[in-house]
Amino acid sequence: MSASGGNKAILAAFAANLGIAVTKFVAWGLSGSSSMLAEGVHSVADAGNQLLLLLGGRKAKKRADLEHPFGYGRERYVYAFVVSIILFSIGGVFSLYEGFDKLQDPHPLENAWVPILVLAIALVLEGFSLRTAIKESNHVRGNETWVQFIRHAKAPELPVVLLEDVAALTGLTFAFMGVGLTIITDDPLWDAVGTLAIGALLVLVAIILGIETKSLLVGEGASRKDLDAIEAAILNGPQTKRIIHLKTLYLGPDEILVGAKIAFDGEHRFADIAADINAVETRIRSAVPLARTIYLEPDIFFDPNLANPPTDTFVIKGLE
Repeated sequence: MSASGGNKAILAAFAANLGIAVTKFVAWGLSGSSSMLAEGVHSVADAGNQLLLLLGGRKAKKRADLEHPFGYGRERYVYAFVVSIILFSIGGVFSLYEGFDKLQDPHPLENAWVPILVLAIALVLEGFSLRTAIKESNHVRGNETWVQFIRHAKAPELPVVLLEDVAALTGLTFAFMGVGLTIITDDPLWDAVGTLAIGALLVLVAIILGIETKSLLVGEGASRKDLDAIEAAILNGPQTKRIIHLKTLYLGPDEILVGAKIAFDGEHRFADIAADINAVETRIRSAVPLARTIYLEPDIFFDPNLANPPTDTFVIKGLE
């Protein structure tokens, strides 16, 4: 995912949520609708989410140092995890609390047309934000389904914004239904039900995002496609005989660590081994540009099925 594409979606979502939050709180003050209060808190949480994602992107650009020799790329995962767990949970738990409180002490809506008008405007603005997120995601989604894209994306910003916008539109629908049924039936309990539905939705989204970002924080390897390309790049040349083992790890959304033990001819000179490793590294970076940090260990492969495997060590001519 390009940083510019992710930032464009984040800024579009931030602008929409900030404006929507203000109008929702005004509507809540004029009508007393708990659904509008829950939706106002939801929009504030979403706006805070976008600020944290931008902050994470900025911190991830810091240069590597002694304490963090592989850089700060995972800062983006950390802030996405904070977004998914803390802010979404705060919005969800608050909405659930407000809904239960409204169930115990229901009161009629005042100026009912205000929340209906605000919800209609909010649906349009959130739709614009979702449209931007979809457009930017399509640049990098390829042939994956939306579920696959959210599960497999290594850059967290677009999946977070997508789920935020889908949750926002769904929450607005719940609020619209709650307020609308309250007006039609003159029963404020429907407003409370809409508020509870919004809270349950936010908690569900928090759980989904928490699971996905936790996996990125723990450490994910390269995709099957990139792994196949790396393997092919290593073997596509006269230097290497086989791959003994290969491991990859995302150091951040834009950098993959590659570590491999590769079988070479045991009679190679040291200078030849060094040149061969450089050639293999060049092929890997050409095949997978995100593979920026590469460690290759030369070795000799011994077949464990042999009755009498060789016992000699790796001899490099010129260093005997």
